[in-house]
Amino acid sequence: MSDTTKAPRRRPSPMMMVSLGIGTVLAVTLIVVVSIFTGGHVTNGTAEPPNQLVGKHVGSFSLAGLKGGTIVAPWKSGHAAVLIFFASWCGPCQAEMPKVAAYLRHHNEGSIRVIGVDSHDTRGPAMTFDKKSGVAFPVAYDPNLTVASLFNLQAIPDTAFVNAKGVVTQIYIGAIPKSQLVKGIATLRAS
Repeated sequence: MSDTTKAPRRRPSPMMMVSLGIGTVLAVTLIVVVSIFTGGHVTNGTAEPPNQLVGKHVGSFSLAGLKGGTIVAPWKSGHAAVLIFFASWCGPCQAEMPKVAAYLRHHNEGSIRVIGVDSHDTRGPAMTFDKKSGVAFPVAYDPNLTVASLFNLQAIPDTAFVNAKGVVTQIYIGAIPKSQLVKGIATLRAS
């Protein structure tokens, strides 16, 4: 005769619940700290994280412009560049782009080329987003993430600063505040 009765379930003790809570808080804290120190990106070990590209040469590109024509990497013709990666469906991009576009409409960056890179998007919504945001600088249409892959970007918005020789001087992860945009441009002017 086998005993098929089950033992009654015990409730976790208050001390066990406190231990689980502390363990959870420690785990989340560790994840946040590691994320901060790694620039907020997880990589598969085969590609360099974006911030490790700083100081290295980046390849060239040539893409169709969102409003027509062809957009070529400005460093190919000896110009420093600011590349602003975004998409119409990206919430942080929707908050960032009108501010960036307004700043750039009122500031002449001289020989530094500012290029938008509309990534992983469809043309209709991308054009509507550009118009609504007041974008006056050229925008490369990058539905297949061709340019984003040059910089090993995993998410948008991001901003890359590249000097006239094609060397990455900075990559800003996330929506860029005006102060960081100004600082990145100043660094390009100095290089």
